[in-house]
Amino acid sequence: MKYVEFDQSRPMDLVLLGRVAIDFNPAYNDQVKEEFKPLKKVHMFEKFVGGSPANIAVGVTRHGMKAGFLGKVSDDQFGDYVVDYFDEQGIDTSHITRCTGGEKLGLTFTEMLSAKESSILMYRNCIADLQLHVDDIDEEYIKQTKAILISGTALAESPSREAAIKAVLLAKKNNTKIIFDIDYREYNWKNSDEIAIYYSMVAKEADIIMGSREEFDLTEKLIQPGMTDEESAALWQGYNAKIVVIKHGMKGSTAYTCDGQKYSIKPFPVDARKGFGGGDGYGSGFLYGLYQGWEVIDCLEFGSAEASMMVRSNNCSDSLPGPDAVHAFIKEEKEKFGEMIARV
Repeated sequence: MKYVEFDQSRPMDLVLLGRVAIDFNPAYNDQVKEEFKPLKKVHMFEKFVGGSPANIAVGVTRHGMKAGFLGKVSDDQFGDYVVDYFDEQGIDTSHITRCTGGEKLGLTFTEMLSAKESSILMYRNCIADLQLHVDDIDEEYIKQTKAILISGTALAESPSREAAIKAVLLAKKNNTKIIFDIDYREYNWKNSDEIAIYYSMVAKEADIIMGSREEFDLTEKLIQPGMTDEESAALWQGYNAKIVVIKHGMKGSTAYTCDGQKYSIKPFPVDARKGFGGGDGYGSGFLYGLYQGWEVIDCLEFGSAEASMMVRSNNCSDSLPGPDAVHAFIKEEKEKFGEMIARV
């Protein structure tokens, strides 16, 4: 059953709005292999485009979808790097604009202590991505896409939060589907009430909501705290949501559909390199499946497989796979562990 009907007459599949950053990960290549160690002990880093919506844009494009990006980047070499990288990937950059006040892209230095212990050191003062302005939101652009994905980090500060809300309002006006990736990051937020106010505003309008249990708790704090997953799904489906995906990390995730069904998946077992980046692969794979019209459980399996592929990688963008690689990974895992290795 198709729970979300995308307007097939529109040339763009997905426009993503929100954070783009520069990741510096401990080097792990044929020339240099920084083993698991504290960040202060790392000497060599590799540079990648990062930020969850940016990574999902890359991921869906690798799957053959046509993606565009609504964002703000610094007016310097790092801004050039992001735009050039997106152009090389085939992502539309016509609505990425440059900051005029000297704001810089966020820099993320990642620490990998073990396969399960990772952390980040983030530089986000005078940050570029949160300078997105209402004047940067073009209604004609939103009319050209089947759906828009709003990253929750874009709601952390003005003027970006007003720009994101304007995009949501225009999407509703023009029947452009809205995907809300809650994407909570502690930085830039002032207090939990502020989080709940802006997250819930977007969640009430979204057709698809994706987030962890913690992220749903933050969103629901001022509405009805302490809900179960089933209660959360019912709440948001009472507004507009057709699909609500709630993640529990290594315990797996469940998609709740508006007809009262639920479908669960577990991670595919892999030897992990890092504890982050899986969510971007998950989002890319899950959305690709939905656009293909697959059953929800197949979308979840594909997303979970892509997530597992990404946590064993040393980066969150360059290693995002194409669909053939994901199908091959699923086949290999099932041959090794059994057909129901991920399905619950």
